Amino acid sequence: RLALARAMVKVGINGFGRIGRLAFRLAFDHPELEFVHINEFPGSGESSAYLAKYDSIHGQWAHACSFVDGAVEVNDGEKVTRISYSTESTPGAVDWDKHGVELVLECSGQFLTRDALAPYFAKGVKRVLVSAPVKDATDPVLNIVYGVNHALYDEAKDKIVTAASCTTNCLAPVVSVVQNKLGGIKRGSITTIHNVTNTQTIVDAPNSKKSDLRRARSGMTNLAPTSTGSATAIALIFPELKGKLNGLAVRVPLLNGSLTDCVFELNEETTVEKVNAAMKAAAESGDLVGVLGYEEQPLVSTDYINDTRSGIVDALSTMVVDKTHLKLYVWYDNEYGYSARMVDIARMMVKRGL
Repeated sequence: RLALARAMVKVGINGFGRIGRLAFRLAFDHPELEFVHINEFPGSGESSAYLAKYDSIHGQWAHACSFVDGAVEVNDGEKVTRISYSTESTPGAVDWDKHGVELVLECSGQFLTRDALAPYFAKGVKRVLVSAPVKDATDPVLNIVYGVNHALYDEAKDKIVTAASCTTNCLAPVVSVVQNKLGGIKRGSITTIHNVTNTQTIVDAPNSKKSDLRRARSGMTNLAPTSTGSATAIALIFPELKGKLNGLAVRVPLLNGSLTDCVFELNEETTVEKVNAAMKAAAESGDLVGVLGYEEQPLVSTDYINDTRSGIVDALSTMVVDKTHLKLYVWYDNEYGYSARMVDIARMMVKRGL
């Protein structure tokens, strides 16, 4: 969807976990993005290369990947690309300038304020794309949901941007259709049925990653209600919905394939047929092509693994109660779809000029 506009931009990754590795895979073959450095803390180069190649959920990457003489080597069958590797605990300790890094994909989940991200710019980095919302009440960082509000990106001032969250990316395209084609939302709530992540424990154990005690219980045995900021974050994309949406999450013992249950009270009367027609049309034309999906087959969660779309409306489950009460199920591969949007944003930033 994005045309090559300039020579390669040198890209670095900080945080080579689930999202960092998948974004790396998805972005690697795009000619405008040249990966030159990876930082992972605590890190092991051998482990990072191995996990980039082999993934229990998303399968094997098409390229060979190994760790040789202190660098990650990727062999795509035509050439071998060497990518330097470090294990520093903070962005400021990494020699981004030494490697000529212009754009960093910040995927550690640890540096989520302007102050925490400032050391990148002291090391010559021009732009930082963060894989989580960045907190700054006085000078908000632009939350980009690609396909919905990416046109707001201003290359002159947006040195830091965030790709929001996986659930916000699932929800926002659906909200956009409801707001623009179905009369708008009066109020609503969402529940995301979300697979386990590394913020949970495999077996019951103290959990220092999150204050939520339920995430200290085994993620592979329990349904665990927890928080999600995705519904309230929608107000950053649609200010008119501030205070009108909220939500919760339930972590479930699955490794991939999530589902958002959207419940909206609408301003106007509607029908199942009208809702599904609007979702189908939005999925097939305009900015949401490849971002929003629409499915009429009776599929289940594993059918959406490796789906690059942000959210897919389950048309068979659409429900309207008493003409204005709308319920939608929206599937998403919360890892792969979100990583694909990060790559879309990175390519847009390069096209617009760093």
